[in-house]
Amino acid sequence: MISNLLQSDMFLLTLTIGLYCGGVALYRRLHLAVLHPTLLAFVALIVFLKIFGIDYTHYREATRILDFLLGMSVVALGYLLYEQYERLRSEALPILVSVVVGSLVGILSVVYIARAMGADHVLLNSLAPKSVTVPIAIAISEPLGGITTITSVVVFLVGIFGSIVGPRLLRKCGIRNLMARGLALGSAAHGIGTARAVEMGAVEGAFSGLAMALMGIITALLVPLLEKSCY
Repeated sequence: MISNLLQSDMFLLTLTIGLYCGGVALYRRLHLAVLHPTLLAFVALIVFLKIFGIDYTHYREATRILDFLLGMSVVALGYLLYEQYERLRSEALPILVSVVVGSLVGILSVVYIARAMGADHVLLNSLAPKSVTVPIAIAISEPLGGITTITSVVVFLVGIFGSIVGPRLLRKCGIRNLMARGLALGSAAHGIGTARAVEMGAVEGAFSGLAMALMGIITALLVPLLEKSCY
């Protein structure tokens, strides 16, 4: 009876939401970077599934509605962009250049660092799309022979790190421009960074969402080209 309850769709969905909300409350109270709500929920769910022997495929099916809601939240970023339309139109070239440069730096930096540490070609292809959201990163990595599980974990960790360190680093560097702050978070930390940018303000959230989308497109184009010519 208890086993059936623990594996029920409603329980797993409620548990996921509850763990995240609990993580948010704890993070707001203690303000410790290691207590990032996404990281806490991620670790807690892994432990729970392991202890009770619940298959990940079953868990994913039970919480599929969260994927749907996540997609709707991304679409909702379009409204923030609409509010910034005039500013977006006047700054189109700088935005595009900054995201292209961000994509190049993001790909080549991790590839050359990993190669210097002895990583093989398969691992390089697994790491190269680290700065884009998981579905796009997997779509880039898999055809090149990358290991998608490594890609998924690295993308998640990059997002967590960027959302925690990014705002503080931007303040330390004296970057006050709201558009620049949003572009930086979206380019470096994809969806998790964009969620943090939305918390910072509407302008940061809008441009972070734009950067996240552009990074996905540009990285998908650049990685196969750089894989043939640079590593």
